[in-house]
Amino acid sequence: MATPAEELDRAFRDRLAKVAEPVEGPSPVTPRPFDRLRARTEGHDWDRLFTAQATSRHLDLVARELQARGLAYYTIGSAGHESNAMVALATRVGDPALLHYRSGGFYAARAGLLPGGTPATDVLQGLMCLADEPIAGGRHKVFGHPDLAIIPQTSTIASHLPRAVGLAIALQRADRLGVDHEWPADALVVCSFGDASANHSTATGAINTAINTAYRGLPVPILFVCEDNGLGISVRTPAGWIEHAYGSRPGLDYLAADGADPATAWPVIEEAVRRVRDHRRPVFLHLRTVRYLAHAGSDAEIGYRKPSEIETAYDLDPLLGTARAMIGNGSTPAQVLATYDRIGAEVRAEADRLTGARQLTSAAEIIEPLAPRSPDRVAALAAQWAEGRSERPATLAESINTTLSVIMEQDRRVITFGEDVGVKGGVYGVTRGLARRFGTARVFDTILDEQSILGLALGAGLAGLVPIPEIQYLAYLHNAEDQLRGEAATLSFFSRGRWRNPLVIRIAGLAYQKGFGGHFHNDDAVAVLRDIPGIVVACPSRADDAPALLRTCVAAAATDGTVAVFLEPIALYHTRDLHTDGDGGWLGVDHGEPAPIGRARTVRTGAELTMITFGNGVPMSLRAAESLAGQGIEATVLDLRWLAPLPAADAVAAARSTGRVLVVDETRHSGGVGEGVITALVEGGFTGPMARVSSTDSFVPLGAAARHVLLDTDEIIKAATDLAGKERS
Repeated sequence: MATPAEELDRAFRDRLAKVAEPVEGPSPVTPRPFDRLRARTEGHDWDRLFTAQATSRHLDLVARELQARGLAYYTIGSAGHESNAMVALATRVGDPALLHYRSGGFYAARAGLLPGGTPATDVLQGLMCLADEPIAGGRHKVFGHPDLAIIPQTSTIASHLPRAVGLAIALQRADRLGVDHEWPADALVVCSFGDASANHSTATGAINTAINTAYRGLPVPILFVCEDNGLGISVRTPAGWIEHAYGSRPGLDYLAADGADPATAWPVIEEAVRRVRDHRRPVFLHLRTVRYLAHAGSDAEIGYRKPSEIETAYDLDPLLGTARAMIGNGSTPAQVLATYDRIGAEVRAEADRLTGARQLTSAAEIIEPLAPRSPDRVAALAAQWAEGRSERPATLAESINTTLSVIMEQDRRVITFGEDVGVKGGVYGVTRGLARRFGTARVFDTILDEQSILGLALGAGLAGLVPIPEIQYLAYLHNAEDQLRGEAATLSFFSRGRWRNPLVIRIAGLAYQKGFGGHFHNDDAVAVLRDIPGIVVACPSRADDAPALLRTCVAAAATDGTVAVFLEPIALYHTRDLHTDGDGGWLGVDHGEPAPIGRARTVRTGAELTMITFGNGVPMSLRAAESLAGQGIEATVLDLRWLAPLPAADAVAAARSTGRVLVVDETRHSGGVGEGVITALVEGGFTGPMARVSSTDSFVPLGAAARHVLLDTDEIIKAATDLAGKERS
């Protein structure tokens, strides 16, 4: 029984053999069928198009063969979507492209424009997880290449759209600020996705952001390419839905093209590209395609598609449409088939040559591009910014504001934005005055969509900027966290460091806003941040230390492309006192010292007990330590400061210095930071008495009821007393 790949190959050959050759000599009465076709196809390089399409097709066929032999591992193919090669030929190599996973035709076509391009080798290396693959280096099968301006994406749910829109918006902003970047002055962004993905919130939100931004009169040069094959795995897209949803959106030009008829589609695609490039506005290209070989290698589409439907779909083969155009311009079916077979032989020969080539061989090699660190360079840049620090005692919010101002004054690449960040200066006043000082090109308000805020930041990083977006509350991050996990954290990993996401996300979070907000404004769900490989999470507690942490985060982003989260405890923003009203004990003066990533800070020294904590836990632990001192128990308080990477070595050293440890964790008992601290102590060989106090596994209720689920100072004192008592006995 023939495999689906063999059936597809057979269907193309059968239909190609039935394409009539042009009749010789003029006909004075009835135009020959190919006369009209020749008129439509003049001026296009059909041989180049067919070469790209056939290369992609044979790569899909060979992928199935390699998978059957245990040599390939990811076979979501491009068969039926090869009409996207026309998009590649209508754009330029310098136009950044963030592509759908069925973009084999596009990749082959763009690589064909580059002297020495090797599309078949590149894709085969990705399929076979080979270490010399030019973009991900064997870490995944992705379409990407540093010389082709194809930025690798692994998204299957359109999560790359916010980044693409962000890049389109950021291009003009970077030029306006005089920031160098790698893209041409008239570049446009190509972003492709499927019809099923067009329904996802990331797609609808990103397209809305593009339209909204263009409506404000700002340039948004992006070409959205919706490749519509009518299926999302097995779920059918209703006929006409994409045109209904996007065909009449004000501010969004809509053009439709049929990939099965490239003679009519190519001019439409060129017009779409021209409109974006000339008018710097978003255009939606609805490219009708067909899907062959099921969704992926493991999908048996016979379970949800009739054999007759699959057979009929072979008539819509884009390679067949291109073959007709070639024949209309003088080629013969035999010549077309010979080209097709020659390319197939070359792809198979290359697959044979690559068999047995080197794959990744160690964890160290795999993670090498994940999160590069150059601590000396980061410290040097942070120290440069520290020279402008304030000597005035300040609150936490004031210290962050001052530090942002100093950094922005010295580095024009730094921009900050978010909901209410500009005119209002932030809900808590943290960015107050920055828009007035640095202008709306660098400090500005965004629409209320966290996915788009983070997408804008990701795009800005690709445009040479150093973005510091604000997420208004930690609870608001959760509907956008894939922009961190699936996009920001993976880009360096899947591009071998060629593209990075310099990014510092300021997030107002944690609990203890007395009587205010309930769980949406008192969110301590930080596990989602600590679980993402490679990112840095800083949590300042007081104004003397927050500037150093922020300088380090921004310096790491600017120097190493670090993805950093700056988690700011809301309840400490405007706190002034520590022990008694009016004592000013929580005001602080910027100490100007370095704050290396992953290094904790001792804020009180004692010999009998170590309390390891962070955020709101720091002032609570200091109050508890003061009370314990009255009982003759002198305690050390260690502020972790960095929640990722956790300062494990410092925690172990502090524990050994006293011989007993209390972990003070304001987050929930399950999934909180304390679990990681206890694990680090055990793995670090600490064997002394340990205890942990934390908040309850509950959402934070409104009003005074919050006291019943949040950790407080009395609980810390009791646990510390018990721990010290157990040791003494």
